[in-house]
Amino acid sequence: MPRMTAARAAVEILKLEGVTNAFGVPGAAINPFYKQLKLAGGIAHTLARHVEGASHMAEGYTRSNPGNIGVCIGTSGPAGTDMITGLYSAIGDSIPILCITGQAPTHVIHKEDFQAVDIASIAAPVTKKATTVLEAAQVPGVFQEAFHLMRSGRPGPVLIDLPIDVQQTEIEFDPETYEPLPVYKPAATRRQVEKAISLLNESERPLLVAGGGIINADASHLLVEFAEITGIPVIPTLMGWGAIPDDHELNAGMVGLQTSHRYGNANFLESDFVLGIGNRWANRHTGYKLDVYTKGRKFVHVDIEPTQIGKIFAPDYGIVSDAKAALELFVEVAKELKAEGRLPDRNDWAAATQERKAELQRRTHFDDIPMKPQRVYEEMNKAFGPETRYVSTIGLSQIAGAQMLHVYKPRHWINCGQAGPLGWTIPAALGAATADPETPVVALSGDYDFQFLIEELAVGAQHKIPYVHVLVNNSYLGLIRQAQLGLDINFEVNLEFENINSPELGVYGVDHIKVAEGLGCKAIRVTDPNELGAAFEEAKKLAAEHRVPVVVEAILERITNISMSTTFDISDIKEWEELATEPGHAPTAIKPLKS
Repeated sequence: MPRMTAARAAVEILKLEGVTNAFGVPGAAINPFYKQLKLAGGIAHTLARHVEGASHMAEGYTRSNPGNIGVCIGTSGPAGTDMITGLYSAIGDSIPILCITGQAPTHVIHKEDFQAVDIASIAAPVTKKATTVLEAAQVPGVFQEAFHLMRSGRPGPVLIDLPIDVQQTEIEFDPETYEPLPVYKPAATRRQVEKAISLLNESERPLLVAGGGIINADASHLLVEFAEITGIPVIPTLMGWGAIPDDHELNAGMVGLQTSHRYGNANFLESDFVLGIGNRWANRHTGYKLDVYTKGRKFVHVDIEPTQIGKIFAPDYGIVSDAKAALELFVEVAKELKAEGRLPDRNDWAAATQERKAELQRRTHFDDIPMKPQRVYEEMNKAFGPETRYVSTIGLSQIAGAQMLHVYKPRHWINCGQAGPLGWTIPAALGAATADPETPVVALSGDYDFQFLIEELAVGAQHKIPYVHVLVNNSYLGLIRQAQLGLDINFEVNLEFENINSPELGVYGVDHIKVAEGLGCKAIRVTDPNELGAAFEEAKKLAAEHRVPVVVEAILERITNISMSTTFDISDIKEWEELATEPGHAPTAIKPLKS
């Protein structure tokens, strides 16, 4: 039987499980693992500038291609605690990433040794499993189980903590006979799907709600096929955006308190039946007034996680299933019913949803200086085509982007949904661009999100990871400022100051151009909305030429209130800005405006 250190066995298992890339920061307690990573070869490593950044890179990497599992690595103590936010983000959005940490020697773990912390206990609430391995011979089994857990049922992250002496202990391990554990995913039965479709066929105005579970299961094509067979319009959630193209005749728009379309909410409120697949009824989608969301309509809920059924509200019928397994049966049964002439005609209902799509639009075309953010998204729609992969986290920038940008493919909107940590965007974009260098990546940030982990731009410069980062700068915590309106305060949300080194900025404070250039990247500042298009084209050229991130900073008016509900009710969305009343007001809308 071959003998090797436990650290080497761990590296060999990573490769056998399909890992080709890792993101991390070495340190004393994880150096034996890094030594084996170097000696074994076969796994490219990206050196982050902050360990939290490495965890977000791993998530962006996972989410870019089906089957990917991002790996983040750090030393003991603060490296592990820094990655907790990344693990929280991953478990909230059902994303598998593997976090590997170093640890103090086993005999001093509970003796307050330098950088010794019980990271397994800290990480337990935000992982599917977190383990400190105390016996070297257990390392292969722990890693084998980790991949099984990450891929089985509802996907999610796992943490493995390796004491330094465990890493260095020799064990018997034969990579040539290693086999991954079988993956478990619950699957719907034919009888369950037939019952769900029978309930659906009794309705007059049904909708499909497509959640992130469809994208996780790589089942978007089946969703579209089922929608087309039955003629039922689709409401993608924010995490499911891209499961059906925005310009598809059955895309009825997004629903919610913030990241929603006017026509999406209107279409939903007209429905009488909802089949949700791979979604979790998140409160930004449903609103907090569940009586408004549920009144007058029946629900069937399909989800891979048994405890998700009935967690937010009790559906009329629930099915525990992987989205792909369920949709395969939905397509099969629907085809049979259509061949027998037993599917209702949904043409009038589908046409009505598209009429609303052409009538209920928000204005994007403004020529104001300082510019309004809506114009930025209009110009992004013109400059970045359907192949673009957008990456964004939270804030008014992301909310307005979701209302006005267009997405045409699964995994082309990568958004941190539940956790929404500021700083996520830069490292997630780097991870996405690493995973799929051929797909253009465009990140979207407000100024505060951009500043949280801005040092990770240097990672893109060092490792030659090109992408375009659109930075909308109003020198404000815009979403928090807008949330404070109901409290009649404007407190500790102002970021402005007069920068003594960049007086041309006025009160916009941080000179992001100088910072980005200082970190080895290219950057362009735009103050006139009519110059945005040229700036985006130049950014694409610079990224291709220099193979680095390129920042396009748009200087916005200080205050723009973005459409959202102030009463947590999807039927009561406050429209702060002018609405589109003629086609020129929304020239990049999916459908030409019917006024």
